[in-house]
Amino acid sequence: MNAHLETSTAHHLPKTIVLVGLMGAGKSCIGRRLATRLDVEFIDADAEIEKAAGLSIAEIFKKYGEAYFRDGERRVMSRLLQAKPCVLAAGGGAFMEDETRHLIKQQATSLWLRAELDTLVARTKGRGHRPLLNNGDPRAMLQHLMDTRYPIYSEADVAIDTGMDNPNVTASRALDALEKHLGTTLATLP
Repeated sequence: MNAHLETSTAHHLPKTIVLVGLMGAGKSCIGRRLATRLDVEFIDADAEIEKAAGLSIAEIFKKYGEAYFRDGERRVMSRLLQAKPCVLAAGGGAFMEDETRHLIKQQATSLWLRAELDTLVARTKGRGHRPLLNNGDPRAMLQHLMDTRYPIYSEADVAIDTGMDNPNVTASRALDALEKHLGTTLATLP
């Protein structure tokens, strides 16, 4: 009897929600809150890549270069997309890779967390674990990344603007946008 009740009231996320966006857009922060509301696991792709490689992202970039990192990222993303539905925070460059973007489009619903330059600068300031910001002017690099990546990020299934709002407010907006896109109620928790 209990199993039947659990099955009939349990939430079923149809497929993984992949959060895309630049570093500092809030993928991890919003992703955790979204996963809680959906009663599914939150997975950070970068953490999974580090676990698989036994090295930090910065160490992988330094030791092997970006191309090596992107290849490992694609393999990890492919594995994660084949697992049970969850909220998955993709690395900032994952959606830029044609093969990885194709995998996401086929197997998940993508949600772009779009942020203004000032928001990104404020959120990434003084954080040395971001290899692409460690050389030169971080503001100029973030602007360059916005210029090159935003046109590709715009291919995501859903987009919402993130700013300096309370993360719970942004998570609610993300959930509303996903439910509208999917045409179904997803949340199991307020």
